[in-house]
Amino acid sequence: MNPVSDNLPTLLVVDDEKNTRDGLRRYFEGKFDIYLASDVATAMNVLETEPVNVLLTDMRLMGGTEGLDLLVRAQSISPPPVCILMTAYGSEKVAVQAMKKGAYDYITKPLDLEKLDVVLTRALHSRRVETENRHLREELDKKFGLEKLIGNSPAMVEIYDRVRQVAPTKATVLIQGESGTGKELVAQSLHMLSPRKSARFVAVHCAALSPQLLESELFGHEKGSFTGATERRTGRFEEANHGTIFLDEIGEIDAATQVKLLRALGEQTVQRVGSNQSIKVDVRVVAATNKNLEALVREGKFRDDLFYRLDVVPIHLPPLRERREDIPLLINAFVQEFAKQNSKKITGLSTDALEALQHYDWPGNIRELRAALEHGVALCRGERLGVRDLPPRITGKSNDATGRLTPGETTSSSSSHLNLEAMEKNFIHQALRLTDGNVTESAKLLGISRRTLHRKIKAYQIKHS
Repeated sequence: MNPVSDNLPTLLVVDDEKNTRDGLRRYFEGKFDIYLASDVATAMNVLETEPVNVLLTDMRLMGGTEGLDLLVRAQSISPPPVCILMTAYGSEKVAVQAMKKGAYDYITKPLDLEKLDVVLTRALHSRRVETENRHLREELDKKFGLEKLIGNSPAMVEIYDRVRQVAPTKATVLIQGESGTGKELVAQSLHMLSPRKSARFVAVHCAALSPQLLESELFGHEKGSFTGATERRTGRFEEANHGTIFLDEIGEIDAATQVKLLRALGEQTVQRVGSNQSIKVDVRVVAATNKNLEALVREGKFRDDLFYRLDVVPIHLPPLRERREDIPLLINAFVQEFAKQNSKKITGLSTDALEALQHYDWPGNIRELRAALEHGVALCRGERLGVRDLPPRITGKSNDATGRLTPGETTSSSSSHLNLEAMEKNFIHQALRLTDGNVTESAKLLGISRRTLHRKIKAYQIKHS
């Protein structure tokens, strides 16, 4: 065997004729690092110990073992080599057999070496493109599986790590958090980063349906099973087969449906309403709630066995008021989205508008922030979204119930002045981070001139790339 070069692709030639092996080695020397084998056992030893890019094997080998069998065994190697068969029996039947078993191509004997050279070159190019596409898909999955989740606060970074870790598994996930925190987006990310991403993601909002309708929605029904059931209906579990079902507001389901859901989770089977037949399903379950399910269990309103089935991997989404450092990133994303939808050119927000959005407590969380910015973009007349464009509840000047100053109020206290300075510094940090240190783009995002931003960076001694 030759020592393997770091630069040349590797070729394994398997043929029981020594002259053929030697001739191929001489012809392709310099283009490939070449391994030679006369039988399946030697070939498999090479495949299992060396990184082979292309396997070129004779159809019939000494002792009656066929090259097709070697081809099948080679497919179990990770990553498998590109397989090309040599045969003196060049028929359509042989070609079909070879292709069905994973061959890239086949070539007839006596060999036309120039033609074989073309086939090998084409095979290598095909494998290279395939590998690059696979790597690209993996990178895109890493990047865009979480694309709708925005934030770089410590809490969100921890959630991203948890999602990436649990997504490839079959584990049931329970997402908990206040309304509007983005629970369905996390569920979608779990699906998109999982092996099930090519199948369906089916969302069911449990609180929107009566108990009877919810049972039919989840499990389906047979014709005539209840008034109005004029035809057979497939349930959402069946629709999500091999994919993911998202059960939102799981804390709202009634006791009878809880029992049936427990069975579906435990046995991976469902029964349509009005039927005794069990239907096997392969579904990954992600549930979400804005309620404290453990408290509901203690109160006897939610089954403890179902809770334990759902709470295999818990994910808690913090309210927006607990991750205020993410607000500028969310603002930028939503303003860009709605400006594009409405064909408006909005380059940033006024300082007053940013302060108002940063100070507000957001009881409706991200959903409320998104609605507020859609409102603001719709009313914005210029290139900068101002405080007057925001909903009145956000810009109101009265004290809130806690006695905390709301946006729009002023104070001469030094502590308030320091808070505003800290907030301004935070906005600048976020803008620079969002634009990878681009001062011009950061100034546009903040709605100030480049010169002003340079002055503030110097005053606050902010380091940026």
